[in-house]
This record gives sequence, C-alpha cells and structure tokens, in this order.
Amino acid sequence: MDGVTPNRLRAGALAWLLTLQFFVVEAIAAARFDGSYSYVDDVISDLGTSASVAAQLMNASFVLQAALILTGALLLRPALPGLSGRVAPVLLELAAAGVLMVGVFPSDGHSALHATGAVLHLVCGGLGLIALAYSVRPRSEAVGTTLALLGLVGIAMTVFFIAGVTEYLGEGGTERAAAYVIPLGLALTGGALWRLAGPRSSSHPASARQTAREQARAERAERAHQRDEALEAAARRKAAEADRPADEQDDDAEDPWAPPRRRAD
Repeated sequence: MDGVTPNRLRAGALAWLLTLQFFVVEAIAAARFDGSYSYVDDVISDLGTSASVAAQLMNASFVLQAALILTGALLLRPALPGLSGRVAPVLLELAAAGVLMVGVFPSDGHSALHATGAVLHLVCGGLGLIALAYSVRPRSEAVGTTLALLGLVGIAMTVFFIAGVTEYLGEGGTERAAAYVIPLGLALTGGALWRLAGPRSSSHPASARQTAREQARAERAERAHQRDEALEAAARRKAAEADRPADEQDDDAEDPWAPPRRRAD
C-alpha cells in the first residue's frame, strides 16, 4: 500500500466499480434494437452497428469502459503487490485498448480492427483477472479465489468463442460468458480495495505516525494543564496564608490538635 493515498485508492476503486455501466447500457441498446435481439444468439457487437438504434450509445459505452479500466489500472497499480501486481495493470491496459478499438471501429465498417480489439480485450481481460487474483489474495482469499475462477471462465469461453464452439450457450451467450467476467471481476476488486481506504486505512505507516503525534501533543497539553492548575492552587494557598493574622499562624503551627489542612498550610 506504499505510495497510495486513501483518495487515490477510492478513485481507482470507483473507476472499476463504474465498469458495471456496461450492463446498463447494453440492456438499453438491446431493448431499442431494431427487430428482435437475443442475448443467446446475437453478439454484443451487433448493438454497435448501424442496425442498432442505440449504436452511438453502445459505442460510447465501449469507449467509456476503456477509460474506466485504464484509470483504475493506473491509479491502483501501487496498491497491487508482487510480480502479479506489476503484470495485472499491463494486461488490463491492453484490455482497455481492445475495448476502445471495439467502440471506435464498429464491426459493420471495420471488421478486422473490431475483431482484433475484441480478442485483445477478452484475452487480456481474462488473464488480467487471474493476475489480479494472485495480487489480491494475500488480503482476501475469497476475493482472490473468485477472481481466479472468473478469469479462468473468461479465458475458456474466449477460446470456445474464437474456435466456434458455441452450440451449448449460443454465439451471443458464449461471447457474453467471456466478456461479462471482466467488469464483474474489476467491480469486485474495486469494492475490496475500497474497503482499504476506510477507517482501517489508519494502519498505514503514515497515518499511524500522524495519530501518534496527535496523541503525544494531547498528552503534553494535558500535563501542562495539570501543572498550571497545581501552580495556581499553590499560589492561592500562599496568598491565603499571607492574609491570615500572624497570631493564628503561630497558634496553628504550635497546636498539635489543629486540622491537617491548617497544619499543612
């Protein structure tokens, strides 16, 4: 966690949480599709073609997805320890580049570039989740295991989709099984890292040092207050002693039966 402020951690985590916007925009584009649209038989890219009423919205969502993935990878890079923590951001940056190509080059006008971007996004996104799993697992075994499973499912479904093995889930269903795991995994990681920016983030060395300094200042202030009160009390006793008649002072000093307070004065 060195080099990562809580605000930077929250910003990166929020970027990955917002990748879930893809599901909202996809549902809107599918509902507005000209004619029937099937999540099982039709691929995601069809929603960004000229046959889709919401093509511009869908392609904008692809571009936004690229920006969110890239932003999270850059901001959270220092929060991901180990070799896997250095590999994961690189893979996710490539995945971001892939989905950017998907949004900029629709399949009905730039099929080769679109397909290249789609494969780059799916392959690097799945591998990026597996790398994230190894980096996050020391903090949360449950999150790490879930990310590893999502990454493996994504890679397997990508292989099936490219190889044309789609008779079980359909072409659209197979592609979605490969693609959906990426925003789901990133949102899960973002949520897990967001918790590190909460109250328990005070365990960070810089925060701990600041807390210790504040406690030391408070203790010094309390000791100074107590010292001032003791000095003021002593001054009041001396003033009261000086105001008393001299014969009473002598009598008290010689009287063995005088109250303890008066003898102390």
